[in-house]
Amino acid sequence: MAHAKPEQDPDIYFVPHDSKWPVFASVALFVTMLGLASWFNEASWGRPMFFVGIAVLALILFKWFADVILESVSGYYNRQVDVSFRMGMVWFIFSEIMFFAAFFGALFYARTLSLPWLGGEGSGAMTNAVLWDGYSAAWPSAGPGAVGGAFQTIPAWGLPLLNTLILLASGITITIAHHGLRAAHRTRLLVFLGATILLGSVFLFFQIEEYVHAYRDLNLTMGSGIYGSTFFMLTGFHGAHVTLGTIMLIVIWLRCYRGHFTREHHFAFEAVAWYWHFVDVVWLILFLFVYVV
Repeated sequence: MAHAKPEQDPDIYFVPHDSKWPVFASVALFVTMLGLASWFNEASWGRPMFFVGIAVLALILFKWFADVILESVSGYYNRQVDVSFRMGMVWFIFSEIMFFAAFFGALFYARTLSLPWLGGEGSGAMTNAVLWDGYSAAWPSAGPGAVGGAFQTIPAWGLPLLNTLILLASGITITIAHHGLRAAHRTRLLVFLGATILLGSVFLFFQIEEYVHAYRDLNLTMGSGIYGSTFFMLTGFHGAHVTLGTIMLIVIWLRCYRGHFTREHHFAFEAVAWYWHFVDVVWLILFLFVYVV
């Protein structure tokens, strides 16, 4: 870390010292994904390796972010660094948008193009007659051959609707918390930020309940053909983002409690708020095209 504080000269851009954390994090990610892939392929050592990788990665991220927070509260970041952080967060969220766009694109392709073709519509008449005679291209579908067996879908107006209302409420609470921070109203900030954390946790609890119900009672699993794979791919990755967002909110709550932010300087809070609103919007699209339509 530099000896002089760059904020004293707005023309100096703070460059952090060499860090070992990116290398360690890459190794931990490799161990995690190798363990996950091995676990999915029923290797006996896959599951413990996955959890070891997750634990090591969590420890590395804790130490890494501790270094970044120390740089921030020590006053090493000037306006130029703040602009760079904002641009970086915008591009990160854009990459997440493209990430989910690929998944929604897969859902669109399966429903709108593949199924009608396999069902014999248009140029798919020959394919249907030769390979899948009598196959009905109705959605939801496990695909030709009913991969995974018969299943039932989860009604949109039960837990999915409740989770939608929960996430919408969390978008309101984090906005109120942001206004509390800008107004230097500490109690409002901590209460409504804490409410956002609680709502995110409740959302995850209900999603776990939904998954248990799907596997136990509806025979809806990741092996339920194209519907099961797209359903769990979209809802599962969104749930992972909610989990990450909730962890970020907890860290920000602790930083707010310790007084790390001011009315003028609180980009870390804003970045997490942007991310949380992004998660809300993705869920609304997911709710419409996965559960309702």
